[in-house]
Amino acid sequence: MGKESSHIAIYLHSIFNGGVDRIMVNLSRGFIERGIKVDLVVDSPGLLHLWDWPPEVRIVDLKASKNILPRFSKLVDYLRQEKPTALLAGNHYSNEIAVLAKLMVGISTKIVVVEQISVSTEANSKPIFNLRHWTPLFIKFLYPRADGIVVASQGVAKDLVNVTGLSKERFRVIYNPVLSPVIWEKAKEPIDHPWFTPGDVPVIMAAGRLEKQKDFPTLIKAFAQVRRLQPVRLVIFGGGSQKPQLQELVRELSLENDVSFPGFVKNPYAYVTKSALLASSSAWEGLPTFLIETMALGIPIVSTNCPSGPAEILDNGKYGELVPVGDSKALAEGIVKVLSGQSKSVVPSWLEQFTIQNAVQKYLDVMGIQE
Repeated sequence: MGKESSHIAIYLHSIFNGGVDRIMVNLSRGFIERGIKVDLVVDSPGLLHLWDWPPEVRIVDLKASKNILPRFSKLVDYLRQEKPTALLAGNHYSNEIAVLAKLMVGISTKIVVVEQISVSTEANSKPIFNLRHWTPLFIKFLYPRADGIVVASQGVAKDLVNVTGLSKERFRVIYNPVLSPVIWEKAKEPIDHPWFTPGDVPVIMAAGRLEKQKDFPTLIKAFAQVRRLQPVRLVIFGGGSQKPQLQELVRELSLENDVSFPGFVKNPYAYVTKSALLASSSAWEGLPTFLIETMALGIPIVSTNCPSGPAEILDNGKYGELVPVGDSKALAEGIVKVLSGQSKSVVPSWLEQFTIQNAVQKYLDVMGIQE
């Protein structure tokens, strides 16, 4: 189908402050630049106001509760009425609901699901009564019935092969649409934080939702070890349910004067370029977009070698330090190494695979939308 008659719906449960939201903003911008109509369909807006969605994107608020049945019913109504060429679902359980809608209603819309994380790792981290513990079972039944399955990394693809029993060819690996000239422009903007001053104490930056997946306790413990060796500060951007526990850990380690939790910021790039390094302590990922952006901005990275993504982004340690998951001592050693001046620079050709233009074309191919 030609792009002039194409209509893409991006379906998410809500807008948060994570990588999925950034990915969908970038994709929508790329689709619109190619003359494609785009709807952002959400069960509830959440933090929609914090993101710079292109003004051409039509926001469709389904006003659905957290329960599955109302979400399913309202999505079906939208699909029957609007009949988009393709629907791109980007998180749980929007992915599952979108596939169910196709199965039960028989719509012509192509349903493409996007998987960003190592689902089996996340599921194993949840208690048996938690719905996400059962995600692999839902995926095994529903993903094979989608028109397309996009995964963010080779590691996620390998995990889903094990979960679903499908062949690797069924999954299309598309690295997240991350890099555009906008990042370098935003990196030049002024910031409002007293610690990011040239010549002052070096700042370690971290960012992400304050949840178990990001394992910020390990980072804070690693920071405490580094702090005993030299003056340094830690700033963790983002919000989430673990903030009180993380603040308590900071107090226990007597780090109140050296650790800051500023919350979510719309432009993290301006802070990145004024930081000594980015530290990522995640227990699991898919393809962490902020690592890619930081690498492109030329700032050193120390990351856990979690499943999956960091090793692929950093070319198995060629472009950054990789350390074991949950090992605060190893993380501290990696940070000290970078602070001592032993950082690794990236070649421009490596970054091409993470550009928005590259990803947009591959997504259009999966959805059957031709130039």
